[in-house]
Amino acid sequence: MSTMSEDQSSNGSGKKTWVEKIGAAFANHPRNRDELLEVLYAACEQGILDDDALAMMEGAIEMSETQVRDAMIPRSQMVVVNNDSRLEEFLPRIIDSGHSRFPVIGEDKDEVVGILLAKDLLPHVASGGEGFDMAATIRPAVVIPESKRLNVLLRDFRISRNHMAIVIDEYGGVSGLITIEDVLEEIVGEIGDEYDEEDEVLILPLGNNRYQVQALTPIEDLNEKFGSNLSDDDYDTVGGLLLAEFGRVPEFDEVVTL
Repeated sequence: MSTMSEDQSSNGSGKKTWVEKIGAAFANHPRNRDELLEVLYAACEQGILDDDALAMMEGAIEMSETQVRDAMIPRSQMVVVNNDSRLEEFLPRIIDSGHSRFPVIGEDKDEVVGILLAKDLLPHVASGGEGFDMAATIRPAVVIPESKRLNVLLRDFRISRNHMAIVIDEYGGVSGLITIEDVLEEIVGEIGDEYDEEDEVLILPLGNNRYQVQALTPIEDLNEKFGSNLSDDDYDTVGGLLLAEFGRVPEFDEVVTL
C-alpha cells in the first residue's frame, strides 16, 4: 500500500498544481492584522527589527483604523486669517506661527472661504502690499468629515497634491484642520522643525497636592497621572469634560466635583 508524499498532489499525478503551491506558500503567513502585529513583535524581540522600525510599521498598519478626529489640530488651535484683513495686519501672525498654510475665514471659523499659502504672499510682500487681493490669492479649501480614515486621506492628499484639509463635524461646523504632516506623524512620530515650540506641560504641579491642568489634556493622561477612572467615551479632553459638567464656559475659580 503506497502513501502520498508531501510533494504529491491530491490528484495523484505526483506534481502540485499552481493553486496548491500558492496555498502552501501562504499557509504560515499572517492572515489578519493581529497575526501580522504578532509577527512584527516577535521580529523586534529577536533583534530583526529595532524599536523605531516597529513603531513605524505599527503606525502604518493602524492608519486604516485611525480617524481624522484623532489626529487633527482642534478648532481652538487653528491659526486663521480674516477675509477682510489687510496684508500688513495679518503678516506678523503668519511670520510668528511658522506655518505655511492658513484657513481664511469670514464671520467666524465656521465660514472658511479658502486657504492662504504663505509662499503666495512673497510677491506682495516684496512690493509693499500694493495690489494685494485676498480673493485672488487664496485657494479652494478641501473639506472632509471627522470620521474619514487616515489611510484614505493620505491617498487623497497624494492624488490632489493638497497638504491641508478643513475638518467638519456631523453638524457641518468646523472642528479643526489636518495637514499631511499630521498624517505622516501618525506613522513616523513627531516631526519637529526649527519653528516648533517645546511641548507645553499639560499637568503642572503647584505644590500642596494642587495641579494646573490644561484644557487640552487628554482624559486618558489625567487618569494615568492620578489613578482616576474618568470616562473618555464622550469627551477626549479635560476641557470637553468640564464644559459638559458645567453646561457652559465656567468662570474663574468655579469648582466642580467629578
